[in-house]
Amino acid sequence: MLAAGQRLTEPELFRSASRQGRRAGSRTLVVHLLLADEQQVVGMSGGVHEQPHEQPNERPARVGFVVSKAVGGAVVRNRVKRRLRHLMRERMLAFPPEAVLVVRAQPAAADASYPTLARELDRCLDRVRAGGPEAAR
Repeated sequence: MLAAGQRLTEPELFRSASRQGRRAGSRTLVVHLLLADEQQVVGMSGGVHEQPHEQPNERPARVGFVVSKAVGGAVVRNRVKRRLRHLMRERMLAFPPEAVLVVRAQPAAADASYPTLARELDRCLDRVRAGGPEAAR
């Protein structure tokens, strides 16, 4: 289980990471990474403003998961989320403080084995961390 401080719960940051962050995808997953210096929050009025920063290194990297109904029924979606949470718990230390990650499951994640999910997650995380052309939008 992820620590409470590592869970992404703010809808604005989910949106910002998905729209502005680096992206890398595979058959089963899409990973979005938004680093601290890239973070901006889109307000309800549609304007963009800088997110207020506390002291550096105050907040650890956080991760959120998006598993839609396209993946499957409630039992399948929850199984995919549990697997992804467990996999990310071990990998969160590789990201700098204040980083925001969003892991979106594709429908193929429902049938993927745990080792396959782990392998594809590692590949996507490596690509967004590298920030190369394949990780760009």
